[in-house]
Amino acid sequence: MILVTGATGNVGRRVVERLVTAGHGVRAVTRDPSRAQLPAGVEVVAADLADPETLRPHLAGVEAVFLIWPFVEPAAAAQLAPRVAAVLAGAGSPRVVYVSAATAEADPDSFWAVVERAITASGLPWTMLRPTGIATNTLAWAPAIRSEGVVRWPYGAAARSMVHEDDIAAIAVDALTSDRHDGRTYVLSGPQTVTQAEQVRLIGAAIGRDLRWQEVPAEAVRPMLAVAMGSPAFADAALAGWAAMAETPEQVTGDVAAVLGRPARTFADWAADHAADFA
Repeated sequence: MILVTGATGNVGRRVVERLVTAGHGVRAVTRDPSRAQLPAGVEVVAADLADPETLRPHLAGVEAVFLIWPFVEPAAAAQLAPRVAAVLAGAGSPRVVYVSAATAEADPDSFWAVVERAITASGLPWTMLRPTGIATNTLAWAPAIRSEGVVRWPYGAAARSMVHEDDIAAIAVDALTSDRHDGRTYVLSGPQTVTQAEQVRLIGAAIGRDLRWQEVPAEAVRPMLAVAMGSPAFADAALAGWAAMAETPEQVTGDVAAVLGRPARTFADWAADHAADFA
């Protein structure tokens, strides 16, 4: 039995689908099971990481946990992550596969790094997955693409190595179902960098439309980002990151290929897979 948090999210849903296809038992955690719409055979349970004790009743027989952390404030992570880890450690010490971020090492005060430290300090067996950026974040552009064919956003020159969410899920499932990744940290990226403006062009190619990038000042999107991300500080960090990547491209790693034995999927592959979301 494998417990999946964030089971209705972009990565978590892929993890659930892959586990079910492979014949594993899946217990999916969500705040509202009635809206989960997960595959048949998945045991959907209600729990909330904001109250770690709500996890305890669902840990019987669980051998591994896929962990997505939903709170972006480091203070919340510092308070809650050790409690979540303690609940897991008290329930047979299942293996934990945590989706962190490539910036965790460079930013030890980030919530990603705080959660990593809580997991390693707990004594639980663990695997850290650190994506550079998840390509599904560009779905935020979908309404503008559908309505106008124009993406108004800052830092079109920011060169990103976005990773396909299904590549993350494939590695997560391998780590959840095998001990060969215990104690390993993987930085997951796509196979090359693609600027944000070029991402829009590739989405256009996938849906058969000429799309346009329109550069706007960072301050024009900051209020919206602060609301969408749930934190002004987190929005500022995202904007600063894009500004930096306009000067220095995001890193490209070979970890996806090393684990899966095939190349990481390109952003063009991702755009083709998600054409219906933009059409």
